[in-house]
Amino acid sequence: MKLPELLAPAGNFEKMQTAIHYGADGVYLGGKKFSLRAHATNFGEEEIAQAVAYAHGHGVKVYTTINIFAHNDDLAELPKYLTDLRDAKVDGLIISDPGILAVARRVVPELPIHLSTQANVTNLESVRFWAGQGVKRLNLARELSLAEISAIRQATETELEIFVHGALCISYSGRCLLSLYLTGRDANQGNCAHPCRYHYRLEEEKRPGQFFPVEEDNRGTYIFNAKDLCLLNRLPELIRAGADSLKIEGRMKSVYYVGAITRLYRAALDYWASHGLAQPPSDATLPASFREELLKIGSRGYTENFFDQQPTTVDMLYNGPLISYDYAPVGIVRQTGLQPIIETRNPIEVGDRLEYLGRGLNNTAHTVLCLTDRNGALLTRANPNSLITLTLDPAPAACENNGLFRKKMAS
Repeated sequence: MKLPELLAPAGNFEKMQTAIHYGADGVYLGGKKFSLRAHATNFGEEEIAQAVAYAHGHGVKVYTTINIFAHNDDLAELPKYLTDLRDAKVDGLIISDPGILAVARRVVPELPIHLSTQANVTNLESVRFWAGQGVKRLNLARELSLAEISAIRQATETELEIFVHGALCISYSGRCLLSLYLTGRDANQGNCAHPCRYHYRLEEEKRPGQFFPVEEDNRGTYIFNAKDLCLLNRLPELIRAGADSLKIEGRMKSVYYVGAITRLYRAALDYWASHGLAQPPSDATLPASFREELLKIGSRGYTENFFDQQPTTVDMLYNGPLISYDYAPVGIVRQTGLQPIIETRNPIEVGDRLEYLGRGLNNTAHTVLCLTDRNGALLTRANPNSLITLTLDPAPAACENNGLFRKKMAS
């Protein structure tokens, strides 16, 4: 039984490098136009070509999002953009709009088309319809249960892609109008302001200024704030169900998030590959180290969403935008060696205890003995966004370029 592809987000070149380093089989990225994550850094046409060359050099596929719901004005530049993507040798186009799909089939028929989750495929007839339009892969709606996914798999040979981790929208398959109404920024054109994470209070029309907490919290409530999707513990079932690709959300997340989550799911897939995929789901339990690692990564808490049943209030996070977490990234390795050079992301001080994230779940602990800047000057503290040389105890034996260091924050 083959392992599915692990598909990771690439909001910029650095995030793509980190995802590849930690085991992604494929990455998905957006250009400056036509992408539903317009506020991610994204890639220009030349940068896409460079990204594809880098990924292909590491045996990794690249899929490009063209998943806005297009208006007439959006279509004029589309044919040239599609031919640029073809020339860059991307491995597929992620599309939700039937009009964009029709143009792509006409202009670049050789490029495989993957249907975005925004098309909200929830039933077998929709699967047959889109397959009839030439779609090679379907990213099924996040509102499907395992039983529904399995039934679709048994009835079609079209590739199936499933979201397994990341932020959830309080809307059907991410098709939300809340941002447009509250801020004028249309989520379906790539400009979501994430109002589902805002802090709300309830006011009755005839009682101005008198606010009522929706939950028992006098500060109000994050009424639309869903917990993050996490299907880490359900991978054996998805593998046996025949999923072709497992997708991680997060093109607007940090380098650390992308690297840490990709690493975690890569380790889990490799664990099941080495421990046999024929175990019944009731016995398919990951070691405790996976749960421990998951809790070191920032989140809104976790839910399995629709996987077994309809979500309820327990799948919401009402009292804040995030769950507090204890670890923060401090740097990315830019030059290896017993005294690695890292690009800092958070402050580092002499005496700090750092953790290096090796491939798999191989973490190694180190104490900072010495910090030096690019000119060799000694530092007691290194600030973010600087290049520094680390002297560590013990010296790192297996440090690699694009690897991550983190530390536990003071409580």
